Amino acid sequence: MSLAQLISPQQLADRLEQPGLVILDCRFALEDLDYGQRSYAGGHIAGAHFADLERDLSGPISKGKTGRHPLPDPQALVQRLQNWGIDPDSEVVLYDDGPGMYAARAWWSLAWLGKRSGVYLLDGGLKAWHAAGLPLSLDPPSNYQGRFTGKPDMDLLLTAEKLQKKLGNPEMTLIDARAGARFRGEVEPIDPVAGHIPGAQCVAFTDNLGPDGRFLPAEQLKQRFEEQLKGRSPDKLVSYCGSGVTACHNLFAMCLAGYPLGKLYAGSWSEWITDPSREVATGE
Repeated sequence: MSLAQLISPQQLADRLEQPGLVILDCRFALEDLDYGQRSYAGGHIAGAHFADLERDLSGPISKGKTGRHPLPDPQALVQRLQNWGIDPDSEVVLYDDGPGMYAARAWWSLAWLGKRSGVYLLDGGLKAWHAAGLPLSLDPPSNYQGRFTGKPDMDLLLTAEKLQKKLGNPEMTLIDARAGARFRGEVEPIDPVAGHIPGAQCVAFTDNLGPDGRFLPAEQLKQRFEEQLKGRSPDKLVSYCGSGVTACHNLFAMCLAGYPLGKLYAGSWSEWITDPSREVATGE
């Protein structure tokens, strides 16, 4: 069974009473840090717990050393997962407003800690849930304490230092999930330096989705990433973005296409540029 799995709104609606099901609402907005919590309070899928990108799925920022969304302390995250009621054999469904980038960060975090089966992204997110005419709830979730235990798989990560040493290695495929204009350095609305890591290819995460906001079929995704790999081993692929969030969307899409889980440069662009000695590229 693929590490990446999707569930449709109707499939989720049919499972809401299923024992052992845990739903995480991962809505977030970079420009409005209280958006997710506010939206959750205004209505969520029945039984869902709220998982905040910055408070739950990221650790504290160290100015001049980390990116904008460094990984959390693993044991703190395990405790949070237990608080949400996750057991080792739980089925977990993750959703955000629709594109899936914040849900994908939660998916990667679970995989990082060893939870690699029974984890689904709601295909199309809450937008698809609304389109299916399905209701939201104001009721609080259960307070069941889960028994999940996990430890981080550091083989899924690449540090800035290790990535810097690999630049120019013809076996590595380095993909950047940001939009083309940011990749080329034409605009930079978030970080203080524009551009990309030398040798990277622009693979905008939004192109993993069709016009309806749902993931493309596996065969189309496979063709998309084949064009980036150019015959290189997917085991040598490294994904990054602005802060280690949308990069997880590309890793999820690759797993949907049947590839193994690639490596994540979690610090991503916002960490890379904290050291002025690291090279920066612009243009294609």
